[in-house]
Amino acid sequence: MLFEEERKRSIVQYIDNHTRASVQELSRELGVSESTVRRDLKELEEARLLKRTHGGAVSLRGAQYEPAVPEKEERLLEEKQRIARKAAELVSEGDTVLLDGGTTTLQVARELKAFSRLTIITNSLLVLAELKDSRHLDISITGGMLRPDTQAFVGPMTERSLEMIRVDKAFIGTNGLDAREGMTTPNMLEAATKRKMIAVAKQAILVADHSKIGQVSFCKFADLQELDRCLMDAQTPDSFLRDLRQQGVNYTLA
Repeated sequence: MLFEEERKRSIVQYIDNHTRASVQELSRELGVSESTVRRDLKELEEARLLKRTHGGAVSLRGAQYEPAVPEKEERLLEEKQRIARKAAELVSEGDTVLLDGGTTTLQVARELKAFSRLTIITNSLLVLAELKDSRHLDISITGGMLRPDTQAFVGPMTERSLEMIRVDKAFIGTNGLDAREGMTTPNMLEAATKRKMIAVAKQAILVADHSKIGQVSFCKFADLQELDRCLMDAQTPDSFLRDLRQQGVNYTLA
């Protein structure tokens, strides 16, 4: 029998893949009672992961759907904060650090404020706003085309800026994380920017909570084997950890 969080993740993934599903269909698929499915659907709707209908639910997430920053920032905040603390443990004074846009990398930025000698480059306005008063840190922003949904710069100007640098560590976020499909994001320009970030880093480190696992978005930007490490929270399913080990990918749980 699936644990609650794994069951809810399976419900969201099933509905995303099929666009809609009935309570009876989900009950049969997951081997649980219809009352359990109804309770899960109510909680998932409150978390803005789907929309309930009469007798079932419909997907809010197409392959190109991306929640706005305020919606994502509230989701699994404690897990993101724990991941960020683990990320900070991988950083040493004097490092050059590249921070991708995203709400988990924003938490990483908050942890890095405790350092006294870092060079930080980011394509995120949110990260820049968080670090702008940290006089002991050297902060650079890539520039480029601003995406309002993510408050991140992307596009050819961003990529050209990244081509000029080499960094010790890059912390990368993702919308989708799948053992077969790798890492994906809804936007083509975002995907190209993330690919470039991985290419210019000595160590490319993924920061992703367990809700991203099993999700596949529109644009693939890397295979798991291209990462040096995955930082995830303790609710990551054992089945996904087995996949990582089989592919030779290092991981740390927060």
